[in-house]
Amino acid sequence: MVLIKQLKGYKEYKTTISNMEKKVLELKKNEEIKEEIWILEHQEVITAGSSSNQTFTKINNIPFVKINRGGQLTYHGPGQIVIYFMLNIKKRKIGIIEFIDIIENELIEVFKKKGILLNKKKEKNRGLWIKTKSGEKKIIFVGLRYTSGIIYHGISINIKPNLFNFRLIDPCGLKKNQISSLHEQNININEKKLLEEIKNQIFLKFSHTAI
Repeated sequence: MVLIKQLKGYKEYKTTISNMEKKVLELKKNEEIKEEIWILEHQEVITAGSSSNQTFTKINNIPFVKINRGGQLTYHGPGQIVIYFMLNIKKRKIGIIEFIDIIENELIEVFKKKGILLNKKKEKNRGLWIKTKSGEKKIIFVGLRYTSGIIYHGISINIKPNLFNFRLIDPCGLKKNQISSLHEQNININEKKLLEEIKNQIFLKFSHTAI
């Protein structure tokens, strides 16, 4: 059984990650407890994954956090939907790459139904891209960690974040002009309906109860 929690307000990053790590420890100890998926927005933060050797105190007065997920630097903040997974993929006999493929493919289907075409690139920098007049731009990002059969951390979707802050860094090893958002591409979308469709499209892959 998987609980899907949609958390209200803008969540402080360190507290959220601490709570997620506690949940992962519980899942390691007992495979029978409920797994969880969280949907939320963060307060502004810049994070560095295990592939980054950069460290700061703050960037443009935005807190900086070194974290144990995969990947490099990225930005989180209001207007960006973050989906965190705490799932035992080992018991489902799903590998890490297969899990990422599932998530990416299902998101592609969700956006396709809305007339928005996204594509992925077979490279280390996973995520989804949208074609624009000035080339492909990345709007969905992936950063995961795997331990003892449990996959956690997750994905982020740029709906309407502050791209100025995003472009203070080279997110995920990309150049600043390679990232964008639905809003910047003049794509208006009903966020509530989008999230419901994401739940239905992706999370039906797992037994779940939404709360």
